Amino acid sequence: MTGTTPQQDRDQPHDLVGIGIGPFNLSLAALAHGIPGGIAATFYEQKPAFQWHPGLLIEGATLQVPFLADLVTLADPASPWSFLSYLKSRERLFPFYFAEKFHIHRAEYDAYCRWVSERLPGLNFGHQVDSVRWNPERRLFEVDFTQLDTDGEAEALGRAYTRNVVLGVGTEPYVPEPLKPLADAPGVPVFHSADYLAHRDTLLAAGHVTVIGSGQSGAEIFLDLLRARPAGAEKIHWLARTEAFAPMEYSKLGLEHFTPDYTRYFHALPEPVRAELVPRQWQLHKGIDTDTIAAIHDELYRRTLHGGWPDAVLTPGVRVRTAGRVATTQVELHLEHLQQGTRSRLTTDAVVLATGYRERPVDRMLAGLGPYLRHDSAGRARVDQHYRLVLDPSVTGAVHVQNAEKHTHGVGAPDLGLAAWRSATILNSVTGKEPYPLPRRTAFTTFGLETREAPSIPAQDRKLTPLVQQ
Repeated sequence: MTGTTPQQDRDQPHDLVGIGIGPFNLSLAALAHGIPGGIAATFYEQKPAFQWHPGLLIEGATLQVPFLADLVTLADPASPWSFLSYLKSRERLFPFYFAEKFHIHRAEYDAYCRWVSERLPGLNFGHQVDSVRWNPERRLFEVDFTQLDTDGEAEALGRAYTRNVVLGVGTEPYVPEPLKPLADAPGVPVFHSADYLAHRDTLLAAGHVTVIGSGQSGAEIFLDLLRARPAGAEKIHWLARTEAFAPMEYSKLGLEHFTPDYTRYFHALPEPVRAELVPRQWQLHKGIDTDTIAAIHDELYRRTLHGGWPDAVLTPGVRVRTAGRVATTQVELHLEHLQQGTRSRLTTDAVVLATGYRERPVDRMLAGLGPYLRHDSAGRARVDQHYRLVLDPSVTGAVHVQNAEKHTHGVGAPDLGLAAWRSATILNSVTGKEPYPLPRRTAFTTFGLETREAPSIPAQDRKLTPLVQQ
C-alpha cells in the first residue's frame, strides 16, 4: 500500500501508535498526554466517534466498578482527565457530592468518556487500520490505515511509522453456533444484547420474548422487559447455561482478584494452571450485581400481591442445542437441561442473546508480524508481564495489548478498574522511565507462597531434636 501520510510523519516517527479508541486506549491516551515533556502518540479508530456499548445504556443501569475506576485516577489522581474533573467542567460536583453515589450510571460513564475523547489531542476517528508490519531496515513498525468519510467509505490511504504499537481493538459480540444462522438472517427477531436498545420497541411488541444468558446484561434486559410488560401477561423466559442465576463475587477480599498483585501472581503461574483456572472464576466477572438480583425479585414479588404468579419463567442449567424458524414468524429453541439430562422445545417470538463477548480477532491486521510472533502451546499469543506480545528478538520495538490477555493476565483483563494501572505500566515500559510510579503492593491477600531458598546448613552442623512423648 502506498502511503499518503505527510513527509514529516515519515521523518519523525511516533513513539506510540494506538489502534482502537475504547476506554482502555482512551485511558492510555489521557495518561500519555500527562507525561512531562510529552511523547509522540497518535490513536486510530474506525468509528466516527467514541461509543461505549450504546445498546446497553439502559435507563438506571450502573457500572459494576466505583467511579474511581475512571480513565486515569488510579494511576494519576491529579489528572485533568478524571471523572471528577469532568463533573467540575459540567458544574455538577456538588450534586454528585450530595448524591453519595459510589457506582455511577453507565450512561454517565459513556458521557464522561466522550467528553475526554472530544478534547484530547492525538485521536483520529474515522481511520481504519488495515495492517501492521515490522520494517527491519528502518527498525520501525509500519501502520497502514484507510481514512473514512462520513458514510464510512474509503477516502484516503495513509501510513504511520512508530516505535511501539498498542492494540486496543476491544471485543465483539459472541453468538453461539446454534443461533448464528438465525441471528445473521435478515428480519429474524434474534438480537445480541449489544443491540438491545435499538430493538427494544420490537421486543416489547413481541408476544413472547426469551432472554438467554445469566450475566449482568441478561439480568438488566430481563428486568427492563419485565417492568415494561403488563402484569399477568409478561410472557418472558430467561434461560442460562450456568447452574444458577448467581451473584457476582463482590466481597472485599474477593475483589482483590482485580488488583495488580493478583495479575502478577496469575501471570507467573504455569500455562496449564492458568488455562484451567480462568473458567472456574466465572463468578468473579460474569455473575449478577446483587442489587439487580434484588430488583428482579422485588418486581416478580410485586406482581403476586393480588394473587397468581407472573407469566415469567427463569430456568438456569439449560443449553440451546439447535434453533430454527416456525411458520416464518416464530423461533423454536431446542433445549437440554444439563443436570436432568432432559430435552424440550420452546416456541418464542423474539430472542435476546446476552451471551457475552469474545476478543476481536486481529490475525489479519497482524499478518505482517506473523513470522515474528511467539505463541503458547494452545496457539495463543504470548504476552509478557508488561503487556507486550513476545516477538522475535530481532524486533526492537514492542506491540502491547489491552484486553486481549486474559489467558496470560487473568480475569482482570477486561475490568475497568485496572485500566489506568495497565496504561501506566505500558507507558512506563514505552518510555523506559517511570512517569507513573506504581505501588509495590495493592492487596491484603498474598496469593501464593513466597519462594525463598532455605539457607544451606552444613551436614555436620545439623542436629535433630528428639521427640518426647508428653
